[in-house]
Amino acid sequence: MTERKPINCWLTDMDGVLVHEGQPVPGAKEFLSRLKEAGKPFLVLTNNSIYTPRDLHVRLRNAGLDVPIESIYTSALATAQFLNDQRPGGSAYVLGEAGLTTALHQIGYVLTDLDPDYVVLGETRTYSFTAITTAIRLIDKGARFIATNPDPIGPSNEGSLPATGAVAALITKATGVEPYFVGKPNPLMMRNALNTVGGHSEETAMIGDRMDTDVVSGMEAGLYTILVLTGVTSQGEIERYPFRPQRVADSIADLVDMVDLPDLATG
Repeated sequence: MTERKPINCWLTDMDGVLVHEGQPVPGAKEFLSRLKEAGKPFLVLTNNSIYTPRDLHVRLRNAGLDVPIESIYTSALATAQFLNDQRPGGSAYVLGEAGLTTALHQIGYVLTDLDPDYVVLGETRTYSFTAITTAIRLIDKGARFIATNPDPIGPSNEGSLPATGAVAALITKATGVEPYFVGKPNPLMMRNALNTVGGHSEETAMIGDRMDTDVVSGMEAGLYTILVLTGVTSQGEIERYPFRPQRVADSIADLVDMVDLPDLATG
């Protein structure tokens, strides 16, 4: 087995790793500060397509975490990039919020319910029965079905909420058409993230709180995988999966010392 190269690039999930229910996870601020001090390229990844990177930058800043806009990559951006590669200048009927619609407008897509090329399903807090019905009918007529991510539930202060994967299952049940999920665990999102940050898989780590999205997508992309226990996965649940992360940490606070500082004596 070949020895792995030092970690020079970091990818990290957001919810459950850096923040939990809108509050910073202990150690998150110190970890981000160490990355900047060391000059390591990093990207915060999220399957949440509700917000634009600018929105998330402000939300994280309000939680006391300084993450540049250009260091945030969402499933909405990955979906827009995928559609632009597949069918530039196309059209889509969108069930989602500003994070998704803004990303599609930025690639020149027309958002319409008149014979669109795609039905694109993202995250929203206000799923409309009328909009879902329209999506079903458009897919029946031949529109291709895309979803930003497969997460069945999302967190809230009141408890779990149905998320993109659950609504996608409803539409699939009605149409018989399975969506193509762009976000994690699709390795496509990880490759896009690496290209965005200029990293190489053999020198990049992925930090996440979910085995079924973060760890598996990092593993399949050839990254060093780290699971933190501040999100949805407990220590006992790890053994249920046929794969394992290369490291399990109680929280991101335990990873600060993994970020190598530059050697000023030789610099």
